[in-house]
Amino acid sequence: MPDTSQQFDQIISLCRNIFIDKMKDYGPSWRMFRPRSVTDQLFIKAKRIRSIETTGTTLVGDGVEGEFKAIVNYGIIALIQLELGYADTVDIDRSKSLELYDKYVRETKNLLHAKNHDYGEAWRGMRMESFTDMILTKIYRVKSIESNNGQTNVSEGIDANYYDIINYAVFGLIKIYEQNN
Repeated sequence: MPDTSQQFDQIISLCRNIFIDKMKDYGPSWRMFRPRSVTDQLFIKAKRIRSIETTGTTLVGDGVEGEFKAIVNYGIIALIQLELGYADTVDIDRSKSLELYDKYVRETKNLLHAKNHDYGEAWRGMRMESFTDMILTKIYRVKSIESNNGQTNVSEGIDANYYDIINYAVFGLIKIYEQNN
């Protein structure tokens, strides 16, 4: 059985490198995103994956792999924004951005380990389309919670959904890399 922890680290390394490269181009301009806008970015990426899966075609650059990587990074940005709130100006530097990125990667990985223990790595038996559907479902849950001003009656909060979104995107990327090897 492949080592999920090691695979997670490899995927995150790829995503983190993209995050770093984007910050070289734009700085941490994502600090301007209000939480609902980050959720919409996740929605756009997940809908594009579903479209590619459904039609089998893409007319612009990145395919499914690139979109899953973007979901990982936007999910981490979403968690950072939940902690800090949005800003009207870029208010943190590259170093602080990476510190926060790494913090939320650790928390996401801890959740992955706990759920993998309890569920026996059931995700390995899932189909690719299910990862997309789970991500979309989690996004709609976040949108509903956002519409309710962050309040839930019995459900997990927004952050729990973001952690799951990141992990499902990582699972999708692991499956892509396993299929390619």
